Amino acid sequence: MPGGYGVIPLWGKPTEEVAEGISAVKALTDRPFAVNLNLSQPYEAALETCVAAGVHGVSFFWGMDPGAIARAKAAGLMVMLSVGTVAEGLAAEDAGADIIVAQGWEAGGHVWGQVSTLALVPAMVDAVSIPVVAAGGIADGRGMAAALMLGASGVWIGTRFLASREATIHATYRARVLAASEADTEWYRDLYDGGWPDAPHRTLRNATSERWRDAGAGPPGTRPGEGEAVGARPGGAPVLRYQSYTPLPGTTGDVAAMSLWAGQGVGLVRQEQGAGEIVAEIPAAARACLEAGPGILAER
Repeated sequence: MPGGYGVIPLWGKPTEEVAEGISAVKALTDRPFAVNLNLSQPYEAALETCVAAGVHGVSFFWGMDPGAIARAKAAGLMVMLSVGTVAEGLAAEDAGADIIVAQGWEAGGHVWGQVSTLALVPAMVDAVSIPVVAAGGIADGRGMAAALMLGASGVWIGTRFLASREATIHATYRARVLAASEADTEWYRDLYDGGWPDAPHRTLRNATSERWRDAGAGPPGTRPGEGEAVGARPGGAPVLRYQSYTPLPGTTGDVAAMSLWAGQGVGLVRQEQGAGEIVAEIPAAARACLEAGPGILAER
């Protein structure tokens, strides 16, 4: 039976919060899940916490560290690694990764590569001998069916779940996602770089990005309103314009001017649903597409 495999982002947090996050998930389900860790930032303590907690897997992204893969594998964890090119996929396989996440340029949030999902996935499948999961621009069963036909073993979906009732994001952020079209996202090399420089990303277009573009789209240090607070985190710390920050419930201020991560599949996200409903709906729709395929070809 097709189903979902949850991945919880716990990178960049103190060890205590990583442990708390794992415990919170375990209190909700006895199903396997993975923890997402950023290899460009200190991850060692978080990885050891994952090992000690006995999580099923880890999902590494933003770089390659054979030592991280080796440590996770030695502890019996399943390892996924997000890549943006075939060369990176081959290196991940050689390092011992169990699954390659082939992230296309259409993806939301921080985007590692610059190749489209449609071009990247079949090339990756042809090159490696381990399962490939397609990521970027996939938001419904049609996208999943297409990815499977390209040879992927599964799909990685993020933007669609921003509209889930369980998503811990600000209501303004969710409303923008639900109202957006496929043309409302933009890829930036360093626009929302506060706290995480040199990390290209895709977000919804907003007043911050439009003001920056109107001023000539200058580099960091020359942007309009740089350093000014546009709001505050739930704990009261300021959110600065151009800061890399996911607006959480309880965030105050001009939330719509903050970094609203979203992929190009956002135009397919049209209603708020439970996460379980989404997980059930997408594979069922993909199956219907695949079953209809032979008939469509016969009609041509």
